[in-house]
Amino acid sequence: MNDEPLLQLDLPGIRKLKSGKVREVFDLGESLLFVATDRISAFDCIMPNGIPRKGEVLTQISHFWFGQTEKLVPNHLLAKADDPLPPSLQPFAAQLARRSMIVKKATPLTIECVVRGYLAGSGWKEYQQRQTVCGIKLPAGLKESSELPEPIFTPATKAETGHDENIPFETAAKLVGADIAARARELSLRIYHYARDYARQRGIIIADTKFEFGLFHGELLLIDEVLTPDSSRFWPADQYAPGKGQPSFDKQFVRDYLETLAWDKTPPAPALPPAIVARTQAKYLEAYERLTGKQL
Repeated sequence: MNDEPLLQLDLPGIRKLKSGKVREVFDLGESLLFVATDRISAFDCIMPNGIPRKGEVLTQISHFWFGQTEKLVPNHLLAKADDPLPPSLQPFAAQLARRSMIVKKATPLTIECVVRGYLAGSGWKEYQQRQTVCGIKLPAGLKESSELPEPIFTPATKAETGHDENIPFETAAKLVGADIAARARELSLRIYHYARDYARQRGIIIADTKFEFGLFHGELLLIDEVLTPDSSRFWPADQYAPGKGQPSFDKQFVRDYLETLAWDKTPPAPALPPAIVARTQAKYLEAYERLTGKQL
């Protein structure tokens, strides 16, 4: 096991298109190479030190869910997790192992497709103020972490920097077109229902999650990462107790630690102490093992 986190990656001779908060995206000509680093961000700031193997967990969980949901929705994968790398990438096999995906060149929608099954995060804050989430009226008397009567689709605008902003469905329809917005909503809810029931049998509550979709030759594809601890709130089902925040398998653990510091949530972010790094890594690995029944 390599305990040194991968924080930056360049592949000589392969053009890098983008370096995001976590992912590096490379141009392979007819396809793209996604590489998940071990970077971790919170409050829209990238921490100076990462979580070893986090990128492996994100990639392998995504591969798992893409396989589980491919009968529900087409996705952008061009190669399975254990397929050999093409010759141009063989020199970088050690760096790319378990943390890379070769995908179609889809054009991402300009909205995030969020599904909420429970009341948490920005949804809980809005509910306290207006009894709504993204303009959707909810019953009175719900508590923090309450399960919603039905999962709801609550889109958001994408932000390269700063926070994504929750928007009503009508605004999403104006941004991407009514038909595409309706199809994205339908697919998002379909995937969430399936994944929620699957994960619950394995002791994990998927409180909410963020999907991304893209268009490829006119077809709407599920893209990016899917149902990972970075894009979702995973709660241990055996500890679920509405009326407060929940313990989690995701980076909420890092956020909670940072809230205890006198940090103003602007760069530079503070380094995470070794104990927080180790416990966060354990959370990510446990999520993978519970969901897949395998060890990474």
